[in-house]
Amino acid sequence: MEWLDKMNAALSYIEENLDGEVDVAVVAKKACTSSYNFQRMFSFIADVPLAEYIRRRRLSLAAVELTKKEATVLEVALKYGYESPVSFARAFQNIHGITPKQAMEEGAMLKNYPRISFQITIKGVEEMEYRVEMGKAFRMLGKKRDFSTKDGENFRLIPKFWQEVCADGTCERMQQMTVKEDPAFYGVCMDFDNTKIGYMVGVHSEEPVPEGFDAIEIPECLWVKFECRGPIPEAMQDVWKRVYSEWFPTSGYEHTGGPEIEWYDCEDNCHAQIWLPVRKCK
Repeated sequence: MEWLDKMNAALSYIEENLDGEVDVAVVAKKACTSSYNFQRMFSFIADVPLAEYIRRRRLSLAAVELTKKEATVLEVALKYGYESPVSFARAFQNIHGITPKQAMEEGAMLKNYPRISFQITIKGVEEMEYRVEMGKAFRMLGKKRDFSTKDGENFRLIPKFWQEVCADGTCERMQQMTVKEDPAFYGVCMDFDNTKIGYMVGVHSEEPVPEGFDAIEIPECLWVKFECRGPIPEAMQDVWKRVYSEWFPTSGYEHTGGPEIEWYDCEDNCHAQIWLPVRKCK
């Protein structure tokens, strides 16, 4: 299947460059997606952030080299991207539980994190609720901030951003500016590049933009909208994972690279939606 071939080609590139620079932009290009989307896709499917996977693979290979005793600790550290033996030793011990020098001793107990490969497997018959529909352009008003994607920093900081705007009264203020027909809250990921993304917490509003707020236009596009039912954010995380591991590989659609939307039901804390901009695969 073409999707699997692209994903495994991306993994092959990573494997071939573990002793050099792994350019996430190149990885994403091989998978025919953006850097942000590849990192998110990988994290949901593999249950580990891309940066952590690369770190574990490098330290697994480093352990093998140390057992051969054909290179010094410094040489192995530099080969796998560490600037000093101290930083290498710290990372190595976090993974293996022993120091690099101890790893060179006969009988040392080490850990191996094998290469990941993507395959289609039968996971059961649990349904996914979704619909594909054309959406009109609309205006969103809220708070926008840029987040670094390095080492998955955005995944840690965006939830804190939500906590911040909920705690300082911003959400209550935005609620007063929503259009009556659409009182929901939105989280919008946009402006993807190799190092950062933009994220907005906002509402559908036609009101003038108050000082300290931002406004963006969501363009008309074809959306696939997935239902998330259950405790949020756990239910949403589960749907995200299934979207990339089950729906996209067999759907006949691909992500356009446009803004991604999280829709939150203000009247039901256990109901949300994920909106992704799609087009039919060529």
